[in-house]
Amino acid sequence: MKTLGHLLKLILPVVCILFTCQTGNAQILQKLGKVAERAAERTVERRVEKETSEKTDQALDSILEPGKGKKKKKRPAQQNDTTDENDFPETDEQNSSNTSQTSNETTPQSIKVYSKFDFVPGDTPIFVDDFSNDFIGDFPSRWNSNGSGELVTLEEHPNKWLKILPGFKTAYIPDVTNLPDEFTLEFDVVATGLDNKTSSQSYLGIVVSDNNTFKKGANLGLVEYSFCQFIERGVVVENNIASKRVIRNEVGADIRNVVNQKHHVSIAVNKERFRLWINENKLIDVPRLLPSNVQMQGIKLTLRGTDTEKESVLIGNIKIAKGGVDLRRQLLADGKISTNGILFDSGSDNIQPQSMGIIRQIYQVLQQDKAIQLKIVGHTDADGDDTKNMKLSQDRAEAVKNALVSIYNVSSERLSTNGKGETEPVGDNSSADGKAQNRRVEFIKA
Repeated sequence: MKTLGHLLKLILPVVCILFTCQTGNAQILQKLGKVAERAAERTVERRVEKETSEKTDQALDSILEPGKGKKKKKRPAQQNDTTDENDFPETDEQNSSNTSQTSNETTPQSIKVYSKFDFVPGDTPIFVDDFSNDFIGDFPSRWNSNGSGELVTLEEHPNKWLKILPGFKTAYIPDVTNLPDEFTLEFDVVATGLDNKTSSQSYLGIVVSDNNTFKKGANLGLVEYSFCQFIERGVVVENNIASKRVIRNEVGADIRNVVNQKHHVSIAVNKERFRLWINENKLIDVPRLLPSNVQMQGIKLTLRGTDTEKESVLIGNIKIAKGGVDLRRQLLADGKISTNGILFDSGSDNIQPQSMGIIRQIYQVLQQDKAIQLKIVGHTDADGDDTKNMKLSQDRAEAVKNALVSIYNVSSERLSTNGKGETEPVGDNSSADGKAQNRRVEFIKA
């Protein structure tokens, strides 16, 4: 307490002078008193340990501000918390946001964020490419372009990525033709080098067209989203019907923080209807973007406005699949469904969050009919050891069950699981598309 006594000896003369001055100088003295108070508090914070500091504050309050009452108790410094006792603790939603920024993408917390995600991927793959059969530095063999690009690796993200370059008429076209009326498209995007100087004209575009060439289609639907960081640019929606533009609009959406990190793009085409999600958020749902009675032939990716010297846009894990329709009616009508839309990390039972649309639909069926019980059956492709694949398929079925129980509160007694490993293939295990068909989950009414 020697420090406290020394401080009081220094402060008391000043206080006495202040209180004995003429009343006409009251405002000046009040300001001086506050200055003295702040200086004393700063001195206490620098020189006195935590317990001494609290006592000194109370003593100074009683001298400099009589009648104010006791100071609010400070929280421990190690909490690094500036809130006071009137602040509410963090809600589950706030904790979810903080956790999702720092945790692995496949943690249960991250999956929970997708609990209302309503995208349902197609159940029949028609094009799957993770570039595993191509070499780094090459252009991927199952794509075409009138520009340039190469496969690269990223230290912080596994697998191979196609680095695409901007161009006024440059397009990147996967080897797909004769698209079905209903299909889905999914891929991951990583953008590097974005900053406050990234152009407001920087956009990644997805085009569904009546041709798969580099010519502009007479019939097409186009969606572009921005990488600009200094202002909100949103999403552009446009179409051509019989060579005439019918729709051109920019939909407001602040996605600056989203595009600055790895993100997942999901698109569902149901005849004329076009929907787009980035991560778990649906940004576009246009009921008549595409023409009726015209078969779409190709998908094209475009990029414009980025600075090739400092910015890069990379895509990976592309999947195009037929379907994407409501699985709930199929399960109720047929008593079973099989889907490869529930994705897991390679060699793992960690569910990728973008798979939650299907799990959500399963939950809705169980919620509608409380008498339904389901068997969940996991299947793998033929890569790896047979015994390990058998266990992996069982673990994945269990992971789906756990998601239904922990996120949607389905009773575990209504769910059973089984793993079939690689024993019941439905596709060719020598091709990427066939392997994707074999990696599936079945739901069977018990």
